[in-house]
Amino acid sequence: MKIALTGYGKMGHMIEQIAKDRGHEVVCIIDKDNTADFNSEAFRSADCVIEFSTPDTAVGNIRHSFAQGVPVVCGTTGWTEAMPEIKALCDEGKGTFLFASNFSVGVNIFMAVNRYLAKIMNGFPQYSPRMEETHHIHKLDHPSGTAITLAEEIIRENSRISGWCEPENTPDRKCSPLSGDKDGDLLEIDHIRRGEVPGIHTIEWDSPVDSITISHSAKTREGFALGAVIAAEWLADRKGFHTIGEVFNF
Repeated sequence: MKIALTGYGKMGHMIEQIAKDRGHEVVCIIDKDNTADFNSEAFRSADCVIEFSTPDTAVGNIRHSFAQGVPVVCGTTGWTEAMPEIKALCDEGKGTFLFASNFSVGVNIFMAVNRYLAKIMNGFPQYSPRMEETHHIHKLDHPSGTAITLAEEIIRENSRISGWCEPENTPDRKCSPLSGDKDGDLLEIDHIRRGEVPGIHTIEWDSPVDSITISHSAKTREGFALGAVIAAEWLADRKGFHTIGEVFNF
């Protein structure tokens, strides 16, 4: 298949190599200095564009791709307040889109375990959850998109948790809105930025007598890139709005 890329940092370079290794052709690469290429024949010829840019540019890149009739696989996080608009465009037949806060196969298995554990904990109110995520110093958003997805899944599956919030002393502290009329506790999400760490997510359920911890630690970014290419392959003949869970059938 023919693939375009928007965003050409470390992830973009890795996605390009993996796509080529899997027999695909990268027909167009758009970064901050050549956005006029959204109007090029090369971009329009793509079967799918894989979007890994920045929170500030992702929505514009998605809109430009839709305008050219090119389906989008997006792994950029930190912009999802605009997701209802993107979904509405897909529902109106004006775009095809697949989003994941994390494309790693291992992370998506971890998410499935997280949902199951959160559901079990409905029956054990003595356990309270907290989360910590660690990433490289270049990551712009916090909490990570993966951490937010994990938190949202805990909120959906556990009746005691109504939202998430970063610790009170966090610069540019972020909190979620409470979940509808649900009256419960907030899940604390702390973030650490250190070196070149690809990503570590840890969830602890603590009680007065013990604690249960699940964790996922990425060794390289290659798993994220491979998952994004697999998602592009899956999306090729589909229309509308999709999520990574459909790809992995979790």
